[in-house]
Amino acid sequence: MKLAILGGGGFRVPLVHAALLTGRGAGVVTELVLHDVDAGRLAAVATVLAEQARGAEGAPSVTTTTDLATALSDVDFVFSAVRVGGMRGRQFDERVALAEGVLGQETVGAGGIAYGLRTVPLAVELARRIAELAPGAWVINFTNPAGMVTEAMAPVLGGRVIGICDSPAGLCRRVARAIGVAEDGAWFDYAGLNHLGWLRGVHVGGVDVLPELLASPAVETFEEGRLFGAEWLRLLGAVPNEYLHYYYSPREAVAAAGDGTSSRGSVLLAQQREFYASPGLGTWERARAEREATYLAEARDEARDPEDLEGGGYERIAIALMRAIARDERTTLILNVRNGTALSGVDEDAVVEVPCAVGAFGARPIGAGRLPGHALGLVHAVKSVERSVIEAAATGSADAAVRAFALHPLVDSVAVARRLLDGYRAAHPQLSYLH
Repeated sequence: MKLAILGGGGFRVPLVHAALLTGRGAGVVTELVLHDVDAGRLAAVATVLAEQARGAEGAPSVTTTTDLATALSDVDFVFSAVRVGGMRGRQFDERVALAEGVLGQETVGAGGIAYGLRTVPLAVELARRIAELAPGAWVINFTNPAGMVTEAMAPVLGGRVIGICDSPAGLCRRVARAIGVAEDGAWFDYAGLNHLGWLRGVHVGGVDVLPELLASPAVETFEEGRLFGAEWLRLLGAVPNEYLHYYYSPREAVAAAGDGTSSRGSVLLAQQREFYASPGLGTWERARAEREATYLAEARDEARDPEDLEGGGYERIAIALMRAIARDERTTLILNVRNGTALSGVDEDAVVEVPCAVGAFGARPIGAGRLPGHALGLVHAVKSVERSVIEAAATGSADAAVRAFALHPLVDSVAVARRLLDGYRAAHPQLSYLH
């Protein structure tokens, strides 16, 4: 089976490759092709992959290319993991927003909108090329903002594009560990949008054991419990995705980010610069370990749990999804897919993040009921922002882009929204299409 990774020069590609060498990933893929517009980054990643594969039996062959048609030739699966503007673009996203006193996080608020405005046009073009050159391929979207990008690609690819994120799986794993139950022996009632979801129940033997956790001291033994605090989780009666920190504590998040000179994008840019300048498995592993240790550092008062420093997670989800489709190995995964009737009160064609039954047929969302009013209202607000970004990308409308900024719950002024768009257009040549 042949797998193509678009954005194959990306820093996290070795995680995918490593997962293909052992365990449930071994033998699934025989050919791996990496595509990127930057030949230097491709060469750096290929160096790491060659070192990783030494001594591994049945390792997939690896080729690199800057030609998209070559990458998509006879491909069975496509992992889309592009980053328009690179890590430098993320740094600009953060700084422009923080200069206006609003959040610049990569997928949340003004930074996420700017990233979406740069990324959606390319994502749609990639979807068209895949539909033309590899119409039978399944597309697993890693590209952030994952829900928005998946929804933009879906009109072209239909159900053959599925978005993934490792945040829900990580949350479920940590909660299961805090409760003391096996992940595969519990049903996790999770629903929302990408980076905007809530774990509402953990059912073991037909009994919801989450209320017991929320009422016990163990509620602050895992990352989300410490991040949000026991009192807030008990008031919600649920455990939010970690990214909801930015919605529940926006002032604190902006204050912690400072002026952006030490923002997440700046930190990652420095970490990765060393690796790409001197590529090798050792330098990559050091940078990756530092990346995981500093994840959401601005929101944490203490070091991460050792169990959460393994990194990745998303590559295991992607391989589980790929195996399920290719071999009809039925399983359940939390994915980003078209809603249908799964999440009550949300449009049928909206991409939502919910548990899905997965097999050769693809991914089918499982009925998730209805979110409580406060959560549903936030989902509606953010979904309207995502759709304004998609509209702007499709039409080139600067008005739609302004609407996206102004309607976001974390942007508190229409005047600020206009200045944000002006700032991002000045920083990003990719936004010259907006008029």
